[in-house]
Amino acid sequence: MNKFIPFALPDIGEQEIAEVVDSLRSGWLTTGPKTKRFEQDFAEFVGNGVEAIAVNSATSGLHLALEAIGIEPGDEVITTVHTFTATAEVIRYLGANPVFVDIDLTTLNIDVTKIEAAITSRTKAIMPVHFAGLACDMEAILQIAQKYQLKVIEDAAHAIPTTYQGQLIGSLNSDVTVYSFYATKTIATGEGGMLVTRNPEIAKRCRIMRLHGINRDAFDRYTATKPSWYYEIVAPGFKYNMTDIAASLGIHQLKKVWELQKQRKAIANRYDLELANLPLHLPAKPPNEDIHSWHLYVIRLDDSVKVSRNTFIAQMAAKGIGCSVHYIPLHLQPYWRDTYNLRTEQFPCASYAYERIVSLPIYTKMTESDQIRIIEIVKKNLNCSE
Repeated sequence: MNKFIPFALPDIGEQEIAEVVDSLRSGWLTTGPKTKRFEQDFAEFVGNGVEAIAVNSATSGLHLALEAIGIEPGDEVITTVHTFTATAEVIRYLGANPVFVDIDLTTLNIDVTKIEAAITSRTKAIMPVHFAGLACDMEAILQIAQKYQLKVIEDAAHAIPTTYQGQLIGSLNSDVTVYSFYATKTIATGEGGMLVTRNPEIAKRCRIMRLHGINRDAFDRYTATKPSWYYEIVAPGFKYNMTDIAASLGIHQLKKVWELQKQRKAIANRYDLELANLPLHLPAKPPNEDIHSWHLYVIRLDDSVKVSRNTFIAQMAAKGIGCSVHYIPLHLQPYWRDTYNLRTEQFPCASYAYERIVSLPIYTKMTESDQIRIIEIVKKNLNCSE
């Protein structure tokens, strides 16, 4: 019997394992020297003078970012319905309201032509999501933000090492960018994330709020050579710090980021080649030689396909192939639908895409024979095998 091919697997090597063991032996299990090192390495990687702040999830990072830019109850933040709930829920944490915009059917990213019409006197920020690892049209978004004096928080959970117009996502002129290191992401620490910003006031506020609103870095307090037990709580903060265990993984995952992207791109290219003549819409490519992180490889079944998307995924599972759907859009989720009276007809592109999209397995530990098997089963399920 053929082995089951999962949707995703992390690629953890001996260097990561050795670094974790070193942390365990050092006695530093929580935020400490490894976290500080990871932050420094990440800031250097992104470049353009950013500061990097390690957190325990991208959700935490987005919450910190919104709090730091001053989002308050009653404010509005524009984002997309085609995302995981975390993107919107952090807005509600602060008593503000998400304003949802439809997507571009080709890229599955936020439709920038719809953003301006969603702006009101209460709008304070735009939160684009770089879906699957393809950059949003950031030039258009930043121009709109500048015109209306809005902040921009990039949800870059999928976007390491994505580029836009030759620059890494995170080094643009947005206010904050937040990445995810969840187990399925392009670099993985199990749980974890990173917030980057070039604004020192935002960075300072995020560091304070990351750990209970303490007005000094916990690592410095515990490593100082002089008595330094005293601290002050200057705000009701959160518990969002990254552990040294997670950072130990991140240090070496980051070193491999370009090689991992190269491998994911090769998998995407093989899918593109082998699936090109099937009744499918393949993922959009980045323009102008930019880099797609290929966190996800999302196909869309053509209208001519006789089987439903759900049946297609069930058939793949029956043959031992793990697929997924990214995402069930937020206007179809009970909380968001009912709270904001959202209707399917408000989001025709996201609704249409949802009925047809399938995320195929893509991860760096996948073998060529694994991928060939996936491709053969896709063809058979679409009645397109030779």
